Amino acid sequence: MPATYNYEYSKKLRTGFIGCGGHAYRNIYPTFQYAPVNLVAVCDLDPVRAADCAKIFGAERHYSNHSEMLAREELDVVFIVTNVDEAGRPRYPTLAIDCMRAGTHVWIEKPPASSSAEIREMINASAKTKRHVGVGFKKMFFPANRKAKEIINRSEFGPITSITARYPQSLPPFEARSNLKKMIGFLDHIVHPHSVLRLIGGPIDCIYVNRNDLVGSAIASIQFSSGAVGSLHLSSGQSPTSFLERLEIIGQEENVLVENNVRVVHYRRPKEKVPYGRSSDYFGGFSDRSAPLFWEPEFSLGQLYNKGLFLLGYAPEVIHFTTRLLEEKGPEYGTLDDAFELLQIYEAYLQPDQMAHRIGKPQERDDLFVC
Repeated sequence: MPATYNYEYSKKLRTGFIGCGGHAYRNIYPTFQYAPVNLVAVCDLDPVRAADCAKIFGAERHYSNHSEMLAREELDVVFIVTNVDEAGRPRYPTLAIDCMRAGTHVWIEKPPASSSAEIREMINASAKTKRHVGVGFKKMFFPANRKAKEIINRSEFGPITSITARYPQSLPPFEARSNLKKMIGFLDHIVHPHSVLRLIGGPIDCIYVNRNDLVGSAIASIQFSSGAVGSLHLSSGQSPTSFLERLEIIGQEENVLVENNVRVVHYRRPKEKVPYGRSSDYFGGFSDRSAPLFWEPEFSLGQLYNKGLFLLGYAPEVIHFTTRLLEEKGPEYGTLDDAFELLQIYEAYLQPDQMAHRIGKPQERDDLFVC
């Protein structure tokens, strides 16, 4: 799908930004080249950094206090990319609610909160103020994952029966899980694979976790609401030279494989079958109409699809959120409902190992219970 450059949009959102740190500088501000935004003001606790960021990215004004920015500027949307507080909690819930109460839509990075209760507070604020919130679950927008979703949505793929994923993350020992500071790395990363699983498999009903004590690797067994089963391999201990992630979705006589976030292979249902014992070559006796389909960037051309901003989902997630706002709609992906489930899943990982936990919708559950 052809991209639209910022200067080509006939209508743009008056935009503020809270946070001028390294991640925002590298990965979020640059996406505005392709989104319908007019960067009006930026804010950072460090006024020098705020001034530099405003100069580099073309903001009209800069602030060191977000309340002052919200009071002085007439903004349509505010992007927030910050760190955690002294206790280890992400700052997003408080800042996002401040913005919604000031009348702006909000986009926040992950992890969006430290608990599902904090997500519920943002859901309630969003409903009360009628402001939309988007969450930066970038892997929901990886082109490879979106291609996989496109394939599995085709009727010929059939219903999803099973999903497996791999992600190189260590689960801390149980005695460390009540300490937010010790869990911030896990919280920051676990939303990545689980956001992909939610994109592909939909909501989940139950999760069961088993952990290896030597390196903290773990296997999470998952029951999806659709009836599909799945697993997430937290592959701590793998070689640093290995590819980091793998995703496989099984339908009915078809499957899709995503390796290293860029390589997509679609294994298709055979159009014809050769009786067992009669196939004389390793092509299986199948015609080219049944051969696997393979996609991978060539990493040669100066195309947008070869840029990290697009390969890693940053530009697609920002474009999705802002263009939906122009249509007076909230996001379809990277929603607070997504965030609520992912934080419930995080809370399940905080519990003792080898226990199953139910996951509920925002209106259904305040806590977890054993299946």
